[in-house]
Amino acid sequence: MRTIVARGYSRLAQGKPFALLAIEICVRWACGLPRPIAQSYKAKLMRLSSLAMLLWASIALSRAQSNLTIAAAADLRPAFTELKPLFEKSAGVKLVFVFGSSGLLAKQAAEAAPFDTLFSANEALVAALEKSGKLVAGSRTLYGVGRLAIVARKGVRLPKSVQDLAKSAVGRIAIANPAHAPYGAAAKEALQHSKQWDQLAKRLVLGENVQQTLQYVDTGNVDVAMVALSLVIRAGRPFTLVPEKLHAPIRQAAGVLVQSRQPDVAKRFIRFVVGPEGRKVMSAYGFTLPKPRK
Repeated sequence: MRTIVARGYSRLAQGKPFALLAIEICVRWACGLPRPIAQSYKAKLMRLSSLAMLLWASIALSRAQSNLTIAAAADLRPAFTELKPLFEKSAGVKLVFVFGSSGLLAKQAAEAAPFDTLFSANEALVAALEKSGKLVAGSRTLYGVGRLAIVARKGVRLPKSVQDLAKSAVGRIAIANPAHAPYGAAAKEALQHSKQWDQLAKRLVLGENVQQTLQYVDTGNVDVAMVALSLVIRAGRPFTLVPEKLHAPIRQAAGVLVQSRQPDVAKRFIRFVVGPEGRKVMSAYGFTLPKPRK
């Protein structure tokens, strides 16, 4: 040890960078490398830097392989937060969630974003990925049908129907962006079906996804929001359920992406969500569930 320290002081005295010296000492000590024979400082540094990078890459890969990255629609946050420890305990794999709007997540998945699985709030987006070869064959699975709900901020009377939005003293109304958020598209369709869209269009505020839409009403930036039932049903707050007849069913599907390094584990998580344990949780958050597979 004294010899190594002595070498360190000697090299510092010669003006060698301390950081580079530290890398050399640590790597040689960890790997039990002998004192190098006479060679250029640049050559030794290149060899040691390569070894350090190899060790780092090996550790990073090992950690990455123990995680399953799941791109999930924003309406799934409460349910998946509850499912996470249940699956991790049984599978021995850590789940990493990326929540967002289904449209944007599907676009990223198609561009080979490092996701293992996509849980979309729009079945059509998953079907499109499957058709374009971005999905592992046979992995597309319908896992639930979502519902739309109306909530109001504190101090504002909760509208009892979609028609009531125009009749009541409601100011700004938030919905998720219909361009890429399925619940926003359903909200727009419900307003159009109720002949409220043209009248309310100027009062609408668009959220990036349904979770952000709920935040707008929670922070008082809008009076009312049309959001996923799954985000409010167990939050202890009043809500008005939007009749299913006012919009197309919000059919939600999942699939394993071709870039997944753990397709078998990804399939296992999908099976878990639609299995007995997962179905119980999903049902508690207001999802209408497809019939179990035989």
